[in-house]
Amino acid sequence: MVGPMKELLISAIVLLGGISLSAPGQDQFAWPEGKRVAVSLSFDDARASQVLTGLELFERHGVRVTFYVNPRSMEKHLAGWKKAVAQGHEIGNHSHTHPCSGNFPWSRQNSLEEYTIAKLEQDIEAADREIERLLGVRATTFAYPCGSKFVGRGAHTQSTVPLVARRFRAGRGFRDVAANDPGYCDLAQLFGIDSDTMTFEKMKDAVVKAEPIGGWVVFAGHEIGKPRSQTTEAAVLEEFLTYAKDPANGIWLDTVDAVARYVEKQRAKR
Repeated sequence: MVGPMKELLISAIVLLGGISLSAPGQDQFAWPEGKRVAVSLSFDDARASQVLTGLELFERHGVRVTFYVNPRSMEKHLAGWKKAVAQGHEIGNHSHTHPCSGNFPWSRQNSLEEYTIAKLEQDIEAADREIERLLGVRATTFAYPCGSKFVGRGAHTQSTVPLVARRFRAGRGFRDVAANDPGYCDLAQLFGIDSDTMTFEKMKDAVVKAEPIGGWVVFAGHEIGKPRSQTTEAAVLEEFLTYAKDPANGIWLDTVDAVARYVEKQRAKR
């Protein structure tokens, strides 16, 4: 009984935080220039506030973010979206018609339950063509509308992750609850943490929790402005960007595509 008892004792101590069975830093991912954690800010749906309010804020702090667009939403402020491209921001694909579950009444006529993989691919291809026509860029990453990764229903349900993996460098989810482990995560289904209505303290806490493994935090928001539903507050972003840009905090802040490319290169060295 000595062996089993000893194992139980070690397990209890580990659970209490008294011992780490891993060597210090063993699992920590190596980011550029000694950074300790990576962060990507992303925003969905090509909302007008993203270019009318967000661009000035991001330019002032010298950061690049990822905009996941539905092309039809860009046309009213096309000059602003062209400016976003010129400033180095990433334009990602968020589908053409934004299909979601029919459990949302507003998506009942365009529900994923009634889609096939082929139909969704056509929708994604249409978005790719329009993004290229309007902005002259090719999307390399994708954000799942509503964070949903399926088509069909019941026994005929199919995952859309393989489709996204074939077409894009990375695919981002929504309303996930943790950072991504860059040494392990599936780039085709990155966790995306909802930044709408978050306080600065909560955004900072997500980053601090990711640091021990050298994690990658991907925030996902919608509007940028004053406090309201589906809005990442401009004042919160201002405070967070000041924090993220402080070299003492060891944060690499860049687009989803830029971080995903770096992760791919690091994995290829193994």
